[in-house]
This record gives sequence, structure tokens and C-alpha cells, in this order.
Amino acid sequence: MKKWTGCACVLSALTVLAAWNLNGPAAAGKEGSKPADDPAIERTRDTVRMLDDIYKTAVVLITDKYVHEETDFAAGSAAVALFDAIKKKGWHEVRLLDATGEPYDDENTPRDDFDRAAVKALKAGKTWFERVERRKDGRFLRVATPIPVVMKKCVMCHPHYAQAKPGEPIGLLSYTVPVR
Repeated sequence: MKKWTGCACVLSALTVLAAWNLNGPAAAGKEGSKPADDPAIERTRDTVRMLDDIYKTAVVLITDKYVHEETDFAAGSAAVALFDAIKKKGWHEVRLLDATGEPYDDENTPRDDFDRAAVKALKAGKTWFERVERRKDGRFLRVATPIPVVMKKCVMCHPHYAQAKPGEPIGLLSYTVPVR
């Protein structure tokens, strides 16, 4: 099983963007969403902004305090395990996706049209990409937020991240959250 040390570094970049992302979709532009006056969509956006901030902050703190060598348990590994547990409990889904074309793990590749469009939009400079989807089991807000490199530790497992420009997304978090 591959280590997620590099993913920890990728996710650690998210804290830097947390305040930036809190400006939300109005500042960053949105795609395919419902009007802003839909209270359920607005509540769900707020939830995603909160989750994004929590996940990114936690991973940065874990990386900063506990990841010192390539052999250390990576915060990215902890985040992926957390994401799996949350999905199994039925709360929401969040996936760590590669935006470089060189994923650390095949599980980090975009799976559908939303993920592929999100990678393209975030690589083009957007800080928030969203779409509301209707399914048999209800409405879901899909949101993607960027992950840039913010720590030197990122290159322990991803040497190609050393070439990333400041603020350039090398990954993203892709959320699927029920609208309630």
C-alpha cells in the first residue's frame, strides 16, 4: 500500500486557502448551481465551506506537528481514512484528487465529468467550482476547492511539486454533499 505523505503536504496547502475559499462561490464564480435565494443550497454551501476549512486546517496541523520524515504516517493518509469513514456513515463524500496528471495513487484521479471540469476550472484560477445535481435520492451540491503546495514537506513523495508555481493547484478536494 502506498504512503500518503505527499498527499499530506498537498492537503496541508489547503489551510492557506481556507480563508480564501471562505469568500465562497460568489467571489469565485460558480457553474450549474441554483439561484442564491435557495436557502437549502446556501446552507449546504456554508456547510461545505466549514468542512473545507476544518479538513484543511487539521491536515496542516498534523503535517506540521507530526510529519517529519517520509516514513511518518502522513496527514493525507489520516484524511483519506476520515473521508472513507464519513462516507460509510452516510454524511457526505469528499475525495482528494490530483490536478497534475501524475497522481500518487489511481484513486486520486477524476472519476466523472464534474471532477474533470473542476480540475480544469481550478487550474484556470477559480477558487470554487460547484454544480447542483438531482439524483433518485435527492439533490446534491458538488463542490471542488484547490490544493496548492504550501510546505516543503510536500516534495518528500512528490518531487514534481517542487516545480509548482505559488498558488498553483496540484490537487483538489471534491465534495458531494446532500442538500437538506
